[in-house]
Amino acid sequence: METAASYPFAQEFITDANGQIQKVILSIADYKALLEALEDEGLYRLMTEVRDETPLDRESALRELEQP
Repeated sequence: METAASYPFAQEFITDANGQIQKVILSIADYKALLEALEDEGLYRLMTEVRDETPLDRESALRELEQP
């Protein structure tokens, strides 16, 4: 069973009739921090994925973008 300790950023909980946590309420600052962390993780994964690719010069990149 999930407990409040499972949600360190949560300030409040919305539970069902059985007391099961269904939703959490976060402060806007915590919400923004979580969004930023998700964006950073996504950027890191993409950078790792293309680590071994050869970079394109500006003209080559523009040609790639123009292809259908």
